[in-house]
Formats: sequence, structure tokens, C-alpha cells
Amino acid sequence: MIGSFVKDMASYGDADAIVFSGTTYSYRDLLGLVEDWQSFLRANKVEPGEVIALESAYSPASCAAMLALIEIGAIIVPLTTLPAAKRQEFHEVGQVEVVITVTDAGREFERTGRSADHQLYQELPGAGLVLFSSGTTGRSKASVLDFQRLLARYDNGNGQKRPRRTLAFLSLDHIGGINTLFHTFSQGGAVITVPERTPVAVFAAVEEHRVSILPTTPTFLTMVLISGALDRHDTSSLELITYGTEPMPTRTLSRMVEMLPEVRFKQTYGLSELGILPTKSRSDDTLWVKLGSSGFEHKIIDNVLWIRSEMAMLGYLNAPAPFDADGFFNTQDVVEVDGDWVCILGRQSEIINVGGEKVYPSEVESVVLEISNIADATVSGRANRVTGMVVSVVVKLVEPEDIASVRRRIREHCSQRLEAFKVPASISISSDDQHSDRFKKLRNNT
Repeated sequence: MIGSFVKDMASYGDADAIVFSGTTYSYRDLLGLVEDWQSFLRANKVEPGEVIALESAYSPASCAAMLALIEIGAIIVPLTTLPAAKRQEFHEVGQVEVVITVTDAGREFERTGRSADHQLYQELPGAGLVLFSSGTTGRSKASVLDFQRLLARYDNGNGQKRPRRTLAFLSLDHIGGINTLFHTFSQGGAVITVPERTPVAVFAAVEEHRVSILPTTPTFLTMVLISGALDRHDTSSLELITYGTEPMPTRTLSRMVEMLPEVRFKQTYGLSELGILPTKSRSDDTLWVKLGSSGFEHKIIDNVLWIRSEMAMLGYLNAPAPFDADGFFNTQDVVEVDGDWVCILGRQSEIINVGGEKVYPSEVESVVLEISNIADATVSGRANRVTGMVVSVVVKLVEPEDIASVRRRIREHCSQRLEAFKVPASISISSDDQHSDRFKKLRNNT
């Protein structure tokens, strides 16, 4: 499978493949790097089935290394820079046998002395991929995926190619980053990397490199609105902004649609455990989405979404896998249904139970964001002796304001727009970012 993929890449010749640190690499350049990595791996006697941690930023070197490792049939554990304790945990859970570190200065190769013997690794017919969850609600889970199944998604035979310039927002340790890389390369497009994922850096890259597709998250788009980056950069090349990984506040979406009327907005849906589903948004300014059936099936049980995928993981290295007897995976996402359309309300673990009534954080956040001087809002649950939980919100302000005034205005506005049990009982101000390094909201129901 990787052979045919690389053959297609070779046919793109001198077309732009990846832009990194201001330098553009063609497909010919990139495949030259792949050949260099193949020699490096042979010299270090890397064997099929070995578990390799690839520690690197998103770069031509890391992309080439991944392609070379797939061809060998290695099991790849892509990692970004991590705290020492988290890195050690991931190495142990993944049973990492070899660590390849790619830096600006070059590359390093180290054998750890471990021997990988997990049953899931034995089930892989060829190259594998291990992705760790963000772990925002507990210990990170390690999904084991078959790279051959993943690559099959990007084989469109003799179908028409659409080579577009896509910004690499999510890293290669995330299913979204993997999807961006292989989808773009399968179409002969160009991947544009950024030195840092700030609104200014991202939209400076959009302007300079004429980016047409921007995959991102709702949290990041809220940050974009706060930053004013849209007013300072040329966005005329943008055709499509996709968003996923968490519920989108309707206020954020409506403001983005208003500010970028020529851009199409599309909600995506994917999980490390299942891959990225084909989706269709009902319209740019709504959160209703239709889940595609090409390689996927879904069902809804008690308002929870279950999905069966042809590219589903084999299982977790460190946890039971929530598949039912028919192979459907419990996503734990609560949804509403309108015919063929679904609206994703949030994870079951994030629902706030106030005296038996359910509160979805994204609904409250969207209402709070309507209030003047509120730049961002993060809603979670707080324990309460009477109702079990109450709604708590942490807000970031545009300009300094007295906390008493902020609390009064939030409660007055929310009382007009929400049922009483959804009105925040606890309100605080913070200038800190309320998101993970993957730009997802950090909630802590306590």
C-alpha cells in the first residue's frame, strides 16, 4: 500500500510538498529525504514490527521518516516534546524499543533495551501506528491502528486530484494531523507548517503561503476572534475552515462566518480509535452534521453515538476497548437527532448534572460569549450539597473589570437566555489559557 502511495507522490515531481521554516520542499525533495531515511534505518538494523518512538516537530524530516518507517513495516509512536514523566509513561505503555529524535541539529537513534510483546502488536499485518489520547479526563489511552487500513482511505485510484495548500495545525501525534498529512499528499497538495500555533502565526502563514484549507479547533477559533488577527492579515486565499475535536460554541461559529463570508465552514468528526469520518455540514452557521457512510456506520443508543469503522483501532494497549459485539465503538458523545442530521452536544463525562437536570457546557459558553467584554469562557461543574453540582464558569476579559460587575452582568444575561439551573452559580476571572496543547477546552468537573 505505501509503495503505491509513494509512487503517486513521485508523479508530482517539482510541485510543492511541504513548507517548513520558510523553505519550500518539492515532492522530489521529500522523496529524496525518504531515501536517506531508508539508508539510515537499514544502517541501524531496524526490523519490521519494531516499536519506534518518532520524536519530532512537524517537519520534512519527520514526514519522510514516517514514510520510511511505514515501508519497513515498523510500529510508529509519533510524539512531540513532552515533560519527562509523560514521555517515560508513553515509552513504557507503548513498549518502545527504539527512539528516533529529530532536531534542527540532526537525528539521534537509541535502543531502549525493551522488548515489545503486546498481543495487539502481534495482530498487525504490517506497519502500525500508536496514538495517545489527550488525557484531559484521566490517563492517556494508547490506540493501536493498522497503517494499511488508514492508507486505504487515501487511495482514490484514478479519481480527480485537488491539490490544495493546507496548514498543518494538528501535530503528527494526533489523528487529525495524520489525516492532514496523508490527505494532502494523496492529492498532490502542499502542507504548510507554522513555528507556533498562535492566531498571528497561523494567519501570517495563511497570507504568506496562500493557504486554502485551515483545519483547526473551536477553541482556537475563539482565540482568533480575541486576537484580532483576521483584521491584520489577508485571508483571501482561504476556501475552507474545518473544525472538530470538541463542540463549537454557536456564538464563535456565527462570528467567524460573519467575518469570513467567502469561506466555507465544515464540521469534522473523528477519533484516534476510528479515523476521520466523511461529514457534511447542514450549513456554514449551524452545528448539524451528516455522518458519511463510506467505510463507516453509526447508530445512536440512549442519545449516545456509536460508530463502526473499517479503519478502527485493534484496541488499547492499556485499557479495555469499548466495542460492542457487532464492532460498534461507544464514542461517549451525546447527540441530538433530526432525521439524517446529528448535533454533537458533548462528552458524557463533561455533562453537568444539576439536581437531575443535564447541562451541556458548550451551550452555556455560547451564551456567555454573547456578553460584552467577555473574550472567552470555560464551563464545568462544581460539587454542591443540595443539587449535586452547579454550573461554574471561568472567563477571560477583553478589558479589566470589577469581578462584582462581571458576575452581575453574566447572571442577568444568562437568566434571560437560559433555564435557571443552567445559570452559572460560580463565576471567576482568569487571564490564563483554558485549553490543552491540542487546543481543546480543559474542563474539570469536581
